[in-house]
Amino acid sequence: METFWIIAAAVLWGAGTGLLIPRAVYRLSVPPDEPWRAACPAGHAFTGAGNGWLGRARCADCASYGPSTPVLATVTATVCAVLAAATGARPELLVWLLLVPVGVLLAVVDFAVHRLPDVVTLPLAASALILLGGAALLPGAGGSWKTALLGSLALGACYLLLFLINPKGFGFGDVKLGPALGAVLGWYGWGILLIGTFAGYLFGAVYGVGLILARRAGRKSAIPFGPFLMAGAFAGILLGSRAL
Repeated sequence: METFWIIAAAVLWGAGTGLLIPRAVYRLSVPPDEPWRAACPAGHAFTGAGNGWLGRARCADCASYGPSTPVLATVTATVCAVLAAATGARPELLVWLLLVPVGVLLAVVDFAVHRLPDVVTLPLAASALILLGGAALLPGAGGSWKTALLGSLALGACYLLLFLINPKGFGFGDVKLGPALGAVLGWYGWGILLIGTFAGYLFGAVYGVGLILARRAGRKSAIPFGPFLMAGAFAGILLGSRAL
């Protein structure tokens, strides 16, 4: 019965936060050298919650624009529910639930414009480590903050090395995402860090091959890698939490 209420609360949290991110996705989905969008397609300036950053991608004077609010809410709620079912009542579940909306936002932006904005990725790593540090102090925690910290540093360094070796195949935005992913995977140990990282590359490779087979891309075409790296981290968290 306890698990049911935990999952139900996670679904409500995911759906609620999913309703808040469409406008942020729209505002951040711009090419690297352009400023964040300050108005809707019709030119109406953003106002309201979070200084115009939170809420549905629509305004009172025009129809909806940007990503689908029901889709984002459904995806966020589903991810939260799966994490709640796997993690249970352990303290780190609160961390995962807080990070999920940010991960969904980044994935959608990266798919839209092949960009992981610094304004989100850089605070994400610090937030993940701080939140996991708090979770480690609570009874029943299922991971280690020490390996989360070391994993953050290690994966960030590995991604930086990959970028230096092949900057056209691995974006610098992915490098800045690395410390956050290293933290959440490292929480459950080095084995999960390796598995989750490998899974991300595997997901990205399968997607790329699928595009080539469908003749929608070539071998040298760039793909948004961030969503697949985060999907690998999601798989690693599920495996790590179930292995305890």
